[in-house]
Amino acid sequence: MKKLIHLFLMVACGFLIVYNPLTSQYLSMLMSESMTVDKKVDALYNEISEKAPEYEIPAQDAVIDRVWKAIPGLNGLQVDIDESYKKMKKGKKFDESKLVYHQVKPNVHLSDLSPSPIYRGHPDKPMVSFIINVAWGNEFLPDMLATLKAHNVSASFFLEGRWTQNNPELAKMIVSAGHEVGNHSYSHPDMKVISTQKSREEIRKTNEVIEATTEKDVEWFAPPSGSYRDQTVQIAAEENLGTVMWTVDTIDWQKPSPDVLLNRVLNKVDNGSMILMHPTASTAQAMDQLIQGIKDKNLQIVTVSRLLSEDRVIDNATKNNKHDFGKNNNNGIH
Repeated sequence: MKKLIHLFLMVACGFLIVYNPLTSQYLSMLMSESMTVDKKVDALYNEISEKAPEYEIPAQDAVIDRVWKAIPGLNGLQVDIDESYKKMKKGKKFDESKLVYHQVKPNVHLSDLSPSPIYRGHPDKPMVSFIINVAWGNEFLPDMLATLKAHNVSASFFLEGRWTQNNPELAKMIVSAGHEVGNHSYSHPDMKVISTQKSREEIRKTNEVIEATTEKDVEWFAPPSGSYRDQTVQIAAEENLGTVMWTVDTIDWQKPSPDVLLNRVLNKVDNGSMILMHPTASTAQAMDQLIQGIKDKNLQIVTVSRLLSEDRVIDNATKNNKHDFGKNNNNGIH
């Protein structure tokens, strides 16, 4: 009997607690606040979702251009709505500076194209590369390497195989400084006129020497004097190498004054430029100002591999929100 009385009292108390006016008012207030928060959350999330397309950039496929030959593709940008919302929810309002992006790959890559030389990177990519062909000029390399290091710049050195065999310590010094190495043939022949067998030997032997000396794989081939025929590019591709040329030539082998060299390059350099040079007195003397002049144009100096990759510079794109950010210009591609 006592147990029944206790049970009845507990039920009665519970009923009074749940259904008294104060409790109902409190629960109603909590639900109202929750609904208000949910509406605010939905409103911000929906605003981000609605505005996201304005800030997105479609990926651009690699193409073979009638002027520039092979042009690498470029990743697109897509707004990550969930991550963007997480960054904005504290402020409870839309803020384009807090948008988070992820990169979207193009459908066509350089590797999907038929073998073709590459004269430049993508014209929407604010980067350039130094292509430094090395078959002589040992005395100028230390100064050039020191200047590159001072500016925290990585370049691509294309090494002659014979030079690498004769100068293994210099080749290792280039790699240990963080630079990329490429293939510049073994004995610097005219690749346009030598036989198919000789072309393959020149490329393959150089790969073997560079990789054995530096313990680095080679991805790119720069034909001596820029001389090649279609078959040369095909052979390089069969040896897993892309063939690169240049966009801007320092013509440093003519021993120009530093001012002439600087004007020659800085008047032409632009997004995607590949700048040809050699270890010469002219280049060594001009390099400090050349690097600074390129940086003043808001261009990063990177290796050929990084320039020709599909990765988009998100920081730069984000800064350009007020300048047609999200529009695909395809500058310079015909």
